[in-house]
Amino acid sequence: MFDLDKWQEIFATLQKNKLRTFLTSFSVAWGILLLIILLGSGKGLQNAVMQNFESNAKNAVWIWPGRTSMEYKGLSRDREIRFTNKDFEIIRDQIAGIDNISPQFNIWGGTRVTYNNEFGNFTVQCVLPEHQPIEGSKVLQGRYLNKIDIQQRRKVVVIGEEVFKALFKGEDPIGKFIKVNNISFKVIGVYSDGNGWQNRRVVMPFTAAQQIFNGGVNVSSLGLTTGDATPEESKIIEDKIRQKLASIHTVNPEDKSAIGIRNTLTEFSQTQKVFLGIRMFIWFIGIGTLIAGIVGVSNIMLIVVKERTREIGVRKALGATPASILGLIISEAVFITTLAGYVGMVIGVAIMEGVDFVMDQSIANAQQTTDAAGQIVLFLNPNADIGIAVGATILLVVCGALAGMIPALKAARIKPIESLRYE
Repeated sequence: MFDLDKWQEIFATLQKNKLRTFLTSFSVAWGILLLIILLGSGKGLQNAVMQNFESNAKNAVWIWPGRTSMEYKGLSRDREIRFTNKDFEIIRDQIAGIDNISPQFNIWGGTRVTYNNEFGNFTVQCVLPEHQPIEGSKVLQGRYLNKIDIQQRRKVVVIGEEVFKALFKGEDPIGKFIKVNNISFKVIGVYSDGNGWQNRRVVMPFTAAQQIFNGGVNVSSLGLTTGDATPEESKIIEDKIRQKLASIHTVNPEDKSAIGIRNTLTEFSQTQKVFLGIRMFIWFIGIGTLIAGIVGVSNIMLIVVKERTREIGVRKALGATPASILGLIISEAVFITTLAGYVGMVIGVAIMEGVDFVMDQSIANAQQTTDAAGQIVLFLNPNADIGIAVGATILLVVCGALAGMIPALKAARIKPIESLRYE
């Protein structure tokens, strides 16, 4: 049953000691507020980093040629390594565990792409149909490249979302012709690839591009996926590829400058471990702050018991039971922690929602400018899980009750005759 007298007494006590009540409540509210902000910030950073992985297959491996940095078998350093179609065929046919593989022939330097009176400088990427699952591209309109495009060396292209916006201004691009360095290509599709800069590309058949742009048998890089391989198995495949290419081009297998390899599955696994450590650190800091607030509540309750020793003695002399004394002190501790914890939770969630809103507006405004394609997002949806916030608040209330237990037990054990002599 609700005891109105008890709560009136609690409110009177808190009002009598306003500064002490405020400082105690602030320490508790600050603890839950800091925990929510730390969790939300960590989540926002993780979301932004993970978005980079979502734009490509998580099991992708990228290989590109470079320059040797070591002398090897009588050959000098600083030799330029060039990949050819033969490198692609050997890796495709001799390395087990590869799911999809595609060579890439890139035309760099801001290739001029035009449609009627519209034009822009975009990257031209020449690949096989297997490149789509490697890159993680999503077709928005039309279709992607297919095997017939490759076999017949068709002059067709799939354009990125940013290219579509820049050249067609909302007009249906499918079946229309654009010019790449004054050579006409038929648009068969529009794709989206997550990150803005990756949408500023024109994708065309690898075979047609080698023929049209005098690529010969040159290959700029290789992309592949490793199927259901674990990070350890993917690393083994990576090592086999490096060994094979090193043997073909007569370079030291340890020369990372000669043959560059990026294994996204390994990076993804390492990133997950890093964020696991970050989350553990955040919880450590947040819980430490909560404990500091709870200890503060306990200390304040001890002071309250000490100040009200004579009063408690009088109560017991008039027939108050130990349970009623116990309930009075614990109720005060629970009230402080509940109110302060709730305030801290609300403010913390509000701050995270505000940051999320500002970030969304910033991204939306940037996407309306030509610089949006290269924008790097550091935070994405920095929201703390509301379930965690509520759970932490409930845990705080329980701990507040436990914090008030020690001073409450001390108050319940006070003997009336001794308390009346207390100064």
